[in-house]
Amino acid sequence: MKAYQEKAAQYSEQFSKINKRYNSISLLRLLSVFLFLFFMYYYIKTNETLNVIFAILSFVGFLFLMRIHSKLSFQKLLTNALLKINTNEISFLKREKLPFENGIEFNDFHHPYAYDLDIFGDHSLFQNLNRTATFIGKKTLAEQLLVANSNTVILENQEAVNELKSKFDWRQEFLALATISNDSKSSYDSIIRWNSSKNNALPKVIVVLSFVLPTLFFGFLAAYFVTSKAILLSYSTYVFIANLIVVGRSLKRIQSEIAQADNVDKIIKQYSLLVEKIETENFQSQKLIQLQKQLVSKNATASIHLKQLSELFSRMDTISNLVTATLFNGTFLFNLHVLKALLKWKDNYSLELEKWISIIGELEALSSLANLAYNNPDFVFPEINSAYKISFSNLSHPLLNPETRVGNDTRFYPESFMILTGSNMSGKSTFLRSLGVNMVLGGIGSVVCATEANIHPLPVLVSMRLSDSLSDSESYFFAEIKRLKQIMNALEEQPAFVLLDEILRGTNSDDKRNGTIEVVKKIIAKKAIGAIATHDIEVCLTTNEYPEILTNQCFEVEIQNNELHFDYKLRAGICKNKSATFLMQKMGVI
Repeated sequence: MKAYQEKAAQYSEQFSKINKRYNSISLLRLLSVFLFLFFMYYYIKTNETLNVIFAILSFVGFLFLMRIHSKLSFQKLLTNALLKINTNEISFLKREKLPFENGIEFNDFHHPYAYDLDIFGDHSLFQNLNRTATFIGKKTLAEQLLVANSNTVILENQEAVNELKSKFDWRQEFLALATISNDSKSSYDSIIRWNSSKNNALPKVIVVLSFVLPTLFFGFLAAYFVTSKAILLSYSTYVFIANLIVVGRSLKRIQSEIAQADNVDKIIKQYSLLVEKIETENFQSQKLIQLQKQLVSKNATASIHLKQLSELFSRMDTISNLVTATLFNGTFLFNLHVLKALLKWKDNYSLELEKWISIIGELEALSSLANLAYNNPDFVFPEINSAYKISFSNLSHPLLNPETRVGNDTRFYPESFMILTGSNMSGKSTFLRSLGVNMVLGGIGSVVCATEANIHPLPVLVSMRLSDSLSDSESYFFAEIKRLKQIMNALEEQPAFVLLDEILRGTNSDDKRNGTIEVVKKIIAKKAIGAIATHDIEVCLTTNEYPEILTNQCFEVEIQNNELHFDYKLRAGICKNKSATFLMQKMGVI
């Protein structure tokens, strides 16, 4: 918190200074325009050469001030973004608000755990983790939260996240550059659409004319100034018109290239700055070094190539300005030459472009995980094993208030599957979600909410919170049966970490009990690791049949001073106390 407060104060002061300079330069720029007009007026009036000199100096001053103004404008945007980053973190750590995008567009009700574990949506894991500002960054982080990685990838990610954790200023500056890009899905889609579109070469006749006609135009024009023969000026005019006809023949192709990537020159320019930020940093971890190495192509860095592409798109936009387009194209076929350069760029780097953008997304996702580690110094990177051993010390849910959350020690060896009992509100579902969320975090190379952890990364399969699918005309019960079928099918392919919470709620007690017992037997037969929460004590007796695999754990509730008391501590054995009857009596229901 202290680091963010210090940075917020620093950037607030910087922003104030930059803003004063920005306003001063704006006034001076306006004054230079006024002086230019003033001296030009007096030159016309008096015909004194000195006024022309002062007018020219005023115009040069205006151009100089324009450059300073442009730099200050960028610094102002960047500093404001840095200020906002730190104020957002302060609000987040104070638990006042969640000012980050929630990724709800990535939610998938058919995913094995995305909906059940609140990976996306308001107050979700994604929203708490998300420190991305580009669409590709957000997409990459979402995709990482939905897939299981190999042990090698997890260890590489851990090393990269741990390094980025210490690069506080770099992470914030990188995020600020991403923020001011104003990137969006539509911008990203436009770039990818342009990059993947067919790159048909221009007709050879057009290519030849693009050199011949401008040469003729300037040749005739130069000859006219030397000889003063009016016929040469007429020839220049004919060539000027011929140039416009040639551009007109290619206008559809030019407009097609622009339409496929409309208004993306500024986004690509920001991509180049983000890539340059990656290129120039001194990384130590293997993954970050490998990503850095991929940003070199044909003896030049990706940032240089991206700046070239941005400049080409910016130049191509001149076609929409009638006066500029007529003048530039009539003289030397400007937009035709830009089109050729654009097609050549695509030929050379189209296979690289998407990779470069994806590296930006990768760094944003890793930076988000590094931010989680930085904000929670008590979280740990889990040790990774291949022996199907999973254990946590002081495990809790990372989204709970750190001042009030209660941690629990748990392990899934030698017994690999837990039958969990406890009264309502005792903490069963929160514990299951804590297991699931931390397995997801551990499986992508993040820190986990525990003081010690050792995991075998496995696919996570969950049936905890399904909803009626009205659009598919499905009842809750049928949706749950489909989810259980999905889990069984996945277990046919490989072992997984399975979490079940009060399954088969849509049927009668005997059917539910018998069905739950059979589900537990089938799951453990498929070598699943995990836990099932139940209120049915008879389900717990299944441990007598499989004492080496099943274990009973519970959360208890106590009645103290005529009030329910939950300590949310995991205990060995079967739950004995119940709260429903007491609550209904206390509230006058029965």
